[in-house]
This record gives sequence, structure tokens and C-alpha cells, in this order.
Amino acid sequence: MKQKPKLGQNFLVDDAARHAIVDALGDISKRTVIEIGPGHGAITEILAGRCQKLIALELDRSLAAELTFRFRVQPQVQIIETDVLKTDLHALVPEGETVDVIGNLPYYITSDILLHLFAAGSAGLLARAVLMMQRELADRVAAAPGVRDYGLLSATAQMNARVENLFTLPPSAFSPPPEVYSSVLRLEFAPRFAEFGVDAADFDKFLKQCFAQKRKTLQNNLRAAGHSAQEISEAWPTSVSPQVRAESLELEPMAELYRSLKSSSTSKKP
Repeated sequence: MKQKPKLGQNFLVDDAARHAIVDALGDISKRTVIEIGPGHGAITEILAGRCQKLIALELDRSLAAELTFRFRVQPQVQIIETDVLKTDLHALVPEGETVDVIGNLPYYITSDILLHLFAAGSAGLLARAVLMMQRELADRVAAAPGVRDYGLLSATAQMNARVENLFTLPPSAFSPPPEVYSSVLRLEFAPRFAEFGVDAADFDKFLKQCFAQKRKTLQNNLRAAGHSAQEISEAWPTSVSPQVRAESLELEPMAELYRSLKSSSTSKKP
């Protein structure tokens, strides 16, 4: 009987898929690439022959040791045993350089890893990422306003990057096969905070308020967050229905509402 991986990993075994994922990064011959969760090295093996430098972050001690031995004569490959969520990505890259990211993200911490990458992208560290994740979550990340899957994660992702849903893989592409399908997304990091005239950290908090209760209207969510009915009414964009829910609103009018509320709050301070 085959032993199930202790961290619940599902390793990619489809040869066409692993090449397609690396191909999605484009020309990386002069690039540094950070790989998240290399596993047994299905993607690492291809990356090692294509990129200028590869930094692979692996949490599993035995897998990290396996990869270190396997790539011991390839100086461009660096294997680090670490938790990506506890890793300062800036410390891995020379100042002033940008890197690309690739990885098969663990299902249970995908959102946390995405937020970690968005923070690095906002700081100018990341240029592009090709990431595999559970299809349901990928659909949420790539969803457009007005559809059922659109929510806080969608808005946050699209404030930080241009998102493209590339393709989906069946459970049979992995060993052991997961119970879900997986999708591959390409993210071109292009934070929009300056474009919309909003503070990144503060606007993130505002988005959380807007999407706090999915079934409530945007106005009700804002009132629950402490904004008065008068403040909301005075700041409300004329082109937006008073009954709109956050998931139906594009990012630009959302930013307009944020700016108006901030302006109103500032003007009333003594």
C-alpha cells in the first residue's frame, strides 16, 4: 500500500501539464524564479534548465533533502527548507530586482499564500506568477464583478494583478489524485492603488468592510462598519444604485466611494 504524503500533498505527474505550467511563465532565461512547494521536482526539473536562478521553497524536510541531493551539481538551483508564509521574499532577491513565482499551492492555505504574494507584488518585488490551485478558488480569484464567484478575494487579487485563468487539470494529473479539479492562473502583478488614488492598506480594510456580509447591500455593510447613513448618502456615487451589493460593483466606483468617504470624514474633523 502506498503511504499517503504526510502533509497531504498531491504531486503533479502529468508530463504535458508540467511543461504547460512552466511555458506559461514565458522566457525566463534571464530571470530568477521562486518555486513554492516543489515536491518531488516535477516542475523544478524543467525550471532548472530554463531560468537564470531558481529558488525552491519546500516545507517538507525529507522532500527538501531529496531535492538538495538531486540538484547538488546545479549551482543555479537553491533549495530552502522553509514555510513560504514565514519567508521574507525580499531577503531572497538582490535589491532592485524583480522575480517570477510558480507553484502548486496547498489547498488549505492558498488564500494566505496569495495575500503574501500580493504584499510582495505591491512592494515591487514580483513581476509574474503562474499558480495552480483548487478550481473553485481559482474561479473566485478570476471572477468578474456581477457573477456569483466574485468577492473579497477577487477584488483583492484584481487590485494587485491582472488575472488570467489558463487551464484546468483533472484529479488524474496528480498522485495521489485529489478529490477536486485544479486550475492554473497567471498573475501579472500591476497594483492599481496609485491609479485609483487610494492607500493600499486602508483600501484593503475598506474592501473587507464592503464584503463583510455577502447577502447584505453595500450600504448596510458600511453602516455595520461604523459609517453613518448621512456619510454614506453624501459620498454615494450618483451612477451606483443604492441597493447594490459589493459583488456587483466594479473596482473604480468602489475606489470612488472610498475616496468620498475619506474626504467626508476628514472634512468633519475639527
